[in-house]
Amino acid sequence: MKVGLFFGSFNPIHIGHLIIGDIMRDKTNLDEVWFIVSPQNPMKSSKSLLHEFDRLRMVELAIADNYHFKAMDVEFHMPRPSYTIDTLTYLSEKYPQHEFKLIIGGDNLNHFHKWKNSGQILEFYEIYVYPRPGKNKILEHPAIRFIDSPLIDISATFIRDTIKEGGSVRYLVHPDVSDYIRDKKLYY
Repeated sequence: MKVGLFFGSFNPIHIGHLIIGDIMRDKTNLDEVWFIVSPQNPMKSSKSLLHEFDRLRMVELAIADNYHFKAMDVEFHMPRPSYTIDTLTYLSEKYPQHEFKLIIGGDNLNHFHKWKNSGQILEFYEIYVYPRPGKNKILEHPAIRFIDSPLIDISATFIRDTIKEGGSVRYLVHPDVSDYIRDKKLYY
């Protein structure tokens, strides 16, 4: 089985993430997309990060109706901060029957060379890239495949700020995620 690994803080998961996951599965040879909830991205601040179990639960709620999607907490049990190469290696050893592809945004190519063992990632894994608003670095490499998809300019930061300001995120997140945020009083 071919599995796309979509890493993220998902703080919170939003409609943009779901659209990207669906497009990647639909327009590529992927059988499934696994949403890997990262406890701590080494390149991001953790000051506004919800507890990983809340973020995982929101992912589970958002993808519950799509049997091609799976929520994964694999990085919860690994050393922190989480490095993509370590997770890819672990999953490849645990699930040798699967062929893993990495799903990233075009903006991540701007600093991909700074990722731990980026050359090893390119050597052993194909990367599916979706465009992001702004500058998307074009990195020529046989392992990198750009996927035609719409530009989605929704950010978790915007969603968190909107919630803090008492605004509506009704069409920005899945309804069950919105209910979870409201019921647990998250981001207020």
